[in-house]
Amino acid sequence: MEQPVSETYAKRLMRVSAYIHDHLDQDLSLDVLADIACLSPYHWHRIYHGYFGETVAATVRRLRLQRAAADLAHTEKSIPEIATRAGYDSQASFTRAFSAAFGLPPAKYREVGSHSVFKDSTPQDIQAMYDVAITHVPATDLIAVDHRGSYMGIGKSFDLLFTTLASRNLIKPNLRMIGVYFDDPTSVPESELKSQAGVAVTDMDAVDTPLLTTHIQGGDYAVLKYKGPYGDMRVAYDWLFGQWLPASGREAADAPVFEDYLNSPRDTPPTELRTDIYLPLK
Repeated sequence: MEQPVSETYAKRLMRVSAYIHDHLDQDLSLDVLADIACLSPYHWHRIYHGYFGETVAATVRRLRLQRAAADLAHTEKSIPEIATRAGYDSQASFTRAFSAAFGLPPAKYREVGSHSVFKDSTPQDIQAMYDVAITHVPATDLIAVDHRGSYMGIGKSFDLLFTTLASRNLIKPNLRMIGVYFDDPTSVPESELKSQAGVAVTDMDAVDTPLLTTHIQGGDYAVLKYKGPYGDMRVAYDWLFGQWLPASGREAADAPVFEDYLNSPRDTPPTELRTDIYLPLK
């Protein structure tokens, strides 16, 4: 049976999206990606922009700068090394691009970015800075796709999820974007990390591969309201588990954490991204 045109384009879109995520250190010119999509550069670019709401160049730039921010926050790599890895010929051009995206030049971001508040502040300072509340969450159904590997790379699976939903006419208004994270990234090798990119639904539609149906366990959750780049979120988790939880008098339940993404990195500056982090409690 011949596949619907929308399904054919969805597969081409996902082939390119996956290639971008997996080859950030390689040539990602329009000509290269057009070959991956098996379309002319002119038509491919317009189709991609129409589906994802940003140009190919914007996607590549966003993902490389997001990775650069994580390198600045969590590694000792030099700024020239990070700039080269992000695809910039000079540190000056990298500094201009990074400053435009994150509101601070790279060296200043490494020193005083949102990740830094956890390094030199007391638990009381951070408690006042971050809103953590305990709330009851009802069991919630999800349509999702599995993700393996770095949690920072789950955007590739969200692309697969939304492209597949769109090709099957399953997109509904105001879908909640939910990331479910099953493993501790400090104890499980990055290549073996398991997570799911999902959307919350009120009535489960029958789906098939690559989509799956799953659910979030109901119960009490500690909710940390986080604002800032995804690459800085690791230190928020360290504080939530290492300081807030022991002081709270509660115990973590045997269920995965999940994140509720309140806006999108495609149209929101990294410093304005809002994420609710849900820690299940006994």
